[in-house]
Amino acid sequence: MAILHITDQTFEEEVMQATVPVLIDYWAEWCGPCRMLSPTIEELEQEYRGKIHVGKINIDEQPTLALIHKVMSIPTVSIYLHGKEVKRLIGLREKSELAEAIQEVLKA
Repeated sequence: MAILHITDQTFEEEVMQATVPVLIDYWAEWCGPCRMLSPTIEELEQEYRGKIHVGKINIDEQPTLALIHKVMSIPTVSIYLHGKEVKRLIGLREKSELAEAIQEVLKA
């Protein structure tokens, strides 16, 4: 499965009803740190394919999702499990830190 581009219309199905953990990257085109994080998100999607789903939410295109989920800074990476946010990392993070968060959720 490739990276999901999540919208208001697909959030419920792709995230809330997912049977595996879902990592969401909240980002925007104009955000330099978001662009720096993007290759890491792509690598994590490939490495954890089949174990988690990875999605991106462009906050400029989906402002309602950013508002509902209280995303105040970007990049923000959230991990959802069974429809609930269980991890949130704000700001540019190292791949190892994101992988550690994924591993913690997978062990839960």
